[in-house]
Amino acid sequence: MQGRMRGARRSARGESSRKAAGREVEPFTLCGEMSHLTRATSEPCRRARGAAFARRARPFSAYELVSAREAGRAGGAGFSAADRAYLGRQHIPTKGPWGVDDVESEAYVSQFSADGSLLIAGFRGSRIRVYDAEKGWKIHKDISCRSVHWTVSDIALSPDQRFLAYASLTPIVHIVNVQNAGKESHANITEIHEGLDLTGGDEDEDFGIFSVKFSKDGKEVVVGNNEKSIYVYDLSANKVSARIRAHKADVNAVTFADETGNVLYSGSDDSLCKVWDRRCLSGEKSAGSENQTLGHQENVFRREISPSESSGLGL
Repeated sequence: MQGRMRGARRSARGESSRKAAGREVEPFTLCGEMSHLTRATSEPCRRARGAAFARRARPFSAYELVSAREAGRAGGAGFSAADRAYLGRQHIPTKGPWGVDDVESEAYVSQFSADGSLLIAGFRGSRIRVYDAEKGWKIHKDISCRSVHWTVSDIALSPDQRFLAYASLTPIVHIVNVQNAGKESHANITEIHEGLDLTGGDEDEDFGIFSVKFSKDGKEVVVGNNEKSIYVYDLSANKVSARIRAHKADVNAVTFADETGNVLYSGSDDSLCKVWDRRCLSGEKSAGSENQTLGHQENVFRREISPSESSGLGL
């Protein structure tokens, strides 16, 4: 019995081998298997590799990162550690700091000119200095200000870099020429510092200015004040052209959005940044049309626009 069983097993194995040998292999099945294995182990084609490398090599923009965070694609409530490191490396200076000047009083505001050739700094008290960055930070203009209350709260350079506007905790903006011959400018002694009275002579109006900016064409000045308002002053007409009751707290930052001058940005102690369209203003004191940007958890002290005018930054 045992011998017959062994023989049967051998016979079964032999028949199986003969059937396998006699079976014709389907060519399409073989090609499909080979193709599958090849695709599984091959590398991307040259075009695909090039596209993938280009995507990795292309730097992320701050706009893309902020959009991803706001849309919830950043993987959490805020930026990841990698995103923060990238933004810090790309947008925060890594060299310095180094001293430019030694002044007895504190510097509260500073600004570079558009071409980076001048640095303007405003100090507590009544002092503003303009430094020439292309000549070893030598003093280009030393300005003693007029009618300053406590400190110079903000400064702004006109687009042609000829005139400097400075503000304080008063309703008057002063204009001084920073490109004339004299190195020292003493208000109404060596030079006239023209005053722009934003109250229009109304003695009941009294406020302090926290922010001042020229329009892109240099024809207007916009200010934000501690009365929760925005004022626009027309330099050619020599009068206030718009008043906007803008926020629920002090307006710390305000600027023109683009060259048209129609759109304004503002930031406030109420933690909001707002966008205002002056074309919707029905009158000098109208509230206007607004959009607001959320996300700040503390007071907004500064509002800046990128050189491309496509995005803004609130601090």
